[in-house]
Amino acid sequence: MSIARLKRLWRSVEDLFPERHLYVRSGGEMRGYVLSTSKQLMGAGLVAFAALWMGISTAYMLIGALSVSTQDQHIIKLRAYYERLGADRQARLNSAVAQLNDSDNNIDDLAASVEKRHAALSMLLTDFKGVPGAAMALPPAKPRLLANNSPVQRIQSTKLDQEQLIDAAETFAKTRAERLRLAFRLAGLNAGSYESRGSSLGGPLIEAKDPRALAAVLDVDESFASRIQRASSDMSAIKSLNNAAADLPFARPTSAPELSSSYGIRLDPFTHRPAFHSGLDFPASMFSPIYSTAPGVVSFTGVRAGYGNTVEVDHGDGFKTRYAHLSAFAVHLGQHVALGQRLASSGSTGRSTGPHLHYEVWSNGRVQNPNRFLRAGEYVQQAN
Repeated sequence: MSIARLKRLWRSVEDLFPERHLYVRSGGEMRGYVLSTSKQLMGAGLVAFAALWMGISTAYMLIGALSVSTQDQHIIKLRAYYERLGADRQARLNSAVAQLNDSDNNIDDLAASVEKRHAALSMLLTDFKGVPGAAMALPPAKPRLLANNSPVQRIQSTKLDQEQLIDAAETFAKTRAERLRLAFRLAGLNAGSYESRGSSLGGPLIEAKDPRALAAVLDVDESFASRIQRASSDMSAIKSLNNAAADLPFARPTSAPELSSSYGIRLDPFTHRPAFHSGLDFPASMFSPIYSTAPGVVSFTGVRAGYGNTVEVDHGDGFKTRYAHLSAFAVHLGQHVALGQRLASSGSTGRSTGPHLHYEVWSNGRVQNPNRFLRAGEYVQQAN
């Protein structure tokens, strides 16, 4: 079968390249040449090979030319970019040199303007005076300037002092203010209502609500005035909340570090059934001192049913504290007492199983969880 196929293939080739006779006449003579199928086939192969070789060579040359063109374009683009960059830097340098050469007075004016910020910072620091920790947290406000310094040195030194001081002031004020706000939230109180009571603090730094107006008052740029205002507002909040905290029952009534019974539902020690406990029980030996948790006026001394000997202190603004199961009184009705002043001695009077202090906090006629006020007091101490 394969031989037959080869024969048919060869016949097809012979049909395509039949035997040809070529006659050439030269000098009166006639010569004849026979072009057989094999010779024609060999010639066609040589022609095809030559054509393929020429095509490959041409394609290679075109690819090389295109590659070189792409690299040249990239190099041209890079060269143009660096030329533009160099021209831009040169233009900036020329502008700076021109300003330094033609605007010596402007540099002095700029130094004077920067130094004005210290007046604003000094005003801000007056709000920080007396606040615990402020003196240690804030660097000196006085600029480190010498008379023989150049204007550029004066500007750099002053700016360095200002940035360090305003950063420290913002961080200090914000941290303390947020911790105090958290303390009031822990006690279930709205810190904003207590902050508004001290809005007069801070003077023009917080009275000018618009930073542009404050910038005009202080003769500084608006962004610097905004930072001054934020720090002053936080410091005003610190003062307001600290003043309010000093009048609220945030302190501990005894030196006992632990509780024997907390606020809420518990098993009644007499009935052994669940019952609501309206305060905190602090274990104490007989005649241990009991202290006022905030300044106020003694509004009750005597015996209350179930409480035994009791002292109540009115702290104002709707707050009252109650101290029960006492053995003796150290204050009388209507007496003004200070924070931490001794009110009585612990005991076991009334409905009591042993010596201890029962302590309650009231707000606007409703009993509160004293634990929240004790936790708030801890945060206030940490803020200071």
